[in-house]
Amino acid sequence: MDADQPERTPDGRYIVVNGRRWRATDPEIPEEVAADLRRHLMAARRGVAAARRNQDPAAEKMARSRVHTAKVALGERGTPWWEQPVVERRRRWEDGAAELRAAAPPPGGSGGRPADG
Repeated sequence: MDADQPERTPDGRYIVVNGRRWRATDPEIPEEVAADLRRHLMAARRGVAAARRNQDPAAEKMARSRVHTAKVALGERGTPWWEQPVVERRRRWEDGAAELRAAAPPPGGSGGRPADG
């Protein structure tokens, strides 16, 4: 096991962090696509934090929706990836990536709404 990678269950379906199981990213997703989805996920998480700091419920709701879309696209939420045929898995991550690109600020940004002023 790579020291930078979390422990995995023997079936590879979950990672283990501090004794808790979390669904692993779908291993069928090409690495460049998975990396892009993770950038969107982290930008959306920063958007949630910014919206909470600014007490902006509408921005928080939008950012949480982007978090959910990214997690589903990665296979970490929704129908377990190991229960889906490859064609459905591919459609899931392609649709999620397209939705995130269309609706979210570019990865690497704050993930929230532009600052006033």
